[in-house]
Amino acid sequence: MGPRCCGKSCGETACRRTQRFYFWWHKTGVTDHERSDRLLLAGLPEQPELIGVLYERHAPSVFRFLSRRAGPAAAEDLLSEVFVAALSARGRVVAHDSGSALPWLYGIAANVLRHHFRDSRAGGAASHDAGMDWDAVEDRLDAQARRGELRAALSVLSTAERDLLLLVAWEGLTPAEAASTVGISQVAARSRLHRARMRAARALQSVAGPFPDYPFVANQENLT
Repeated sequence: MGPRCCGKSCGETACRRTQRFYFWWHKTGVTDHERSDRLLLAGLPEQPELIGVLYERHAPSVFRFLSRRAGPAAAEDLLSEVFVAALSARGRVVAHDSGSALPWLYGIAANVLRHHFRDSRAGGAASHDAGMDWDAVEDRLDAQARRGELRAALSVLSTAERDLLLLVAWEGLTPAEAASTVGISQVAARSRLHRARMRAARALQSVAGPFPDYPFVANQENLT
């Protein structure tokens, strides 16, 4: 996978940053696609060039994570920041029991987003909710859903509840992986996820009638 372009101008700052990062690791010649995420993360502290393999493998997923929360334009700029931050944090990396690097990368991406939204608010820019890509919510969660219904369901949740719910519903993480991403125990994640689904379901019922059929409020108690 090559560097993403915003589609407007390859001279944009976001594109230049992503391209610089991409070509930095590409020059290393590391293309070890045989190693699992677990082995890549284990070798990362001593072999920083392995971040390039993780970039090529997971950049599309991380980009979608960022885009759904901050919009595609901001995601272009933030994508490289996530992997630069991951490179800096490589000495503290711990693979999830599933072996996937995505819980770790999503955790870093969430921190990058928090800084982005904080700086945006300080500069008088749009709020976190204004950056939510509601069209992507509709496409990802229920092709027949109306935007107002989804807004109603998600707007009643706390930030912590919404983050956990969308990690499972949007990003396809298991609840256990989502718990690792946000830095809470599996027991706490079970409770928070159940509470988020119940609150979202009640909000949906108020606007869509009884028993709305939305996959993202379905019960998933398995945390493995």
